[in-house]
Amino acid sequence: MPVMLEECIDALAIDPNGIYVDATFGGGGHSLKILEKLTTGRLIAFDQDDDASWEAEKIKSRSFTFCHANFMHMKRYLRLNSITKVNGILADLGVSSHQIDAPERGFSTRFDGPLDMRMDRATAVTAATLLNKSSEEELHKILGMYGELRNARTAARLIVQQRVTKNFERTGDLKDALREVAPRGKENKYFAQVFQALRIAVNEELKALEEFLYQSSEVLAQGGRLVVMSYHSLEDRMVKNYINKGKVFGEAEKDFYGNELKPLKAVNRKPIEPSIEEIERNSRARSAKLRVAEKL
Repeated sequence: MPVMLEECIDALAIDPNGIYVDATFGGGGHSLKILEKLTTGRLIAFDQDDDASWEAEKIKSRSFTFCHANFMHMKRYLRLNSITKVNGILADLGVSSHQIDAPERGFSTRFDGPLDMRMDRATAVTAATLLNKSSEEELHKILGMYGELRNARTAARLIVQQRVTKNFERTGDLKDALREVAPRGKENKYFAQVFQALRIAVNEELKALEEFLYQSSEVLAQGGRLVVMSYHSLEDRMVKNYINKGKVFGEAEKDFYGNELKPLKAVNRKPIEPSIEEIERNSRARSAKLRVAEKL
């Protein structure tokens, strides 16, 4: 079950006749819930993952269209479906459970599997590619920026030293290489941060998110809702900035009179967070933050 499912659906404020986008289809949990609320409306879902497209084939609703593509191409695919404006867009930026639970995908620290981590398996660069080919400086940046590791420089140096004798191929290789620098008693959290950093880099997730955010305000109809759930402070900061300033990075632009030019307004000042009960049920919900904005 997706994190904060009811909160996400409520935040969309669904009109049964409206047009909606599920930008991150995953296992289809959000899409099924949205479809329950539509009568003559439409739902367009996006995902670049092959497993997601197989899940999407199970949905036989006439209101549903699946696009096998990254959400950074949302505007183009909506146009291909003769849609220029939508009433709501939902994006859950987490890795779906069917990806995490598949050892051969290499997303999870719990299983031994190949160091893959590609959301779209047609692309060439895997986590192994980054670990074996990136310079120490590049690895330091990936681990420090995307994984927020305090000892990113030390970890990068260890990786570069290790690969001299043996290339990184499996998730176990990476954990073994970094075990000595993982904080005692917090090894699992540390490895999760390392894996997260590599996943973000492999899939260029922040670049895709930036593209998606700019397109979302272009395709939303007036009063339409943007609902985004993030699990990482970098992503959350980008979403928050875009809602508050109309820009992912930097300050808001102003018109001749000094009024800020921003297409959205925040519906809730602070992000919505999961309940204690939900976190107890599903530890993946722990870092989730849900932001909701409306098109001005």
